[in-house]
This record gives sequence, structure tokens and C-alpha cells, in this order.
Amino acid sequence: AVAASLGAASGSMAAIYTTRKKDEETGVADKARALAQGLEQASKECLALADKDAEAYLQLQQTWKKDSGFTPDQVNEIQANALNVPVTLLRVCHSHANAVHAFIPDCNPNIRSDAYVSLHLLAGAARAAYQTALVNNPEEPLKQELSGLLHELARFEASVLDPAEAAPAASSSA
Repeated sequence: AVAASLGAASGSMAAIYTTRKKDEETGVADKARALAQGLEQASKECLALADKDAEAYLQLQQTWKKDSGFTPDQVNEIQANALNVPVTLLRVCHSHANAVHAFIPDCNPNIRSDAYVSLHLLAGAARAAYQTALVNNPEEPLKQELSGLLHELARFEASVLDPAEAAPAASSSA
């Protein structure tokens, strides 16, 4: 969640620096300011999710004790919350990475690398959230949804990598 917060902040910075005079004239600056504002909020939301994740895990640990005193319904609610936090984070990462990806063609080329950094951090945070979600045994439809979001994030990342770096290394046979 902290990596996602940094990713959102990096994307916000790329957007903020896309408010030059020519960006104002073309209307891109308005789009950039809206994106920056949304990413600043996302950065805060991701930090809040880090705290929620810690709380959810602490509660989940309590259910593992033989004499926890929780009813089966309470245990189910705690387990659902422990799953919901990483699922929410993954969806937030995807949503904001999608916005950054769509903005890249308009981004100030002198700071576009920060938009790329944003994509990589948001995608990495999403992959970490996915692993956490899997530990919490999501049902198959949710697992498929999350996997689909990860595949789209991978496409976003691949689109900004140097084609030579993105290509698999050539193997040589002797």
C-alpha cells in the first residue's frame, strides 16, 4: 500500500509538471490538474489502506487463537475484511494506473519517466496485493477478476518499456 502511495504521488508529479503554457493553450493542463488531484487523493487513500491492512491482519490473528471468543459469524466477517483490504488496494492501483497510462501521450516529455515510475509502482503494489488476497482464499470469480486486472497492468507496463528491454533475450545454440 505504501508503494502504491508512492506510485500515485509520482504520477501526480508528472501531471503537475504538465501545466506549461502550451499545455494551457491545448487544454491538456486542465486534464493534468484533474489527474494530479485524483492521484494525490489516491496516495492518501493508499496510506489509509496500509493502516487498514495492519488492523485487519491483527484481527485475523486473533481468530487463530483457540479461545478467541469470536462467533463463527464474527470470524467470517474478520476474514472477509482481511480479503477486502488487498482487493480494494488492487482495484485502486488498477484504476489509477489506467488513468496515468491514458495520460502518458499528453504528459510533458521532460517528466514522462515519472509517469512510467508511477505505472511500475502501482503495478508492483497491485501484484503484492494480489498475493495477499490469494492467502485469504478468494472465490474463483474474484480471483479471475483480480488476475484480469493484473494482466491489464502488465500491458500498461509493457507499453512504456524499451522494446529491446521488453523482448525476451535471444538464446544462442552452440
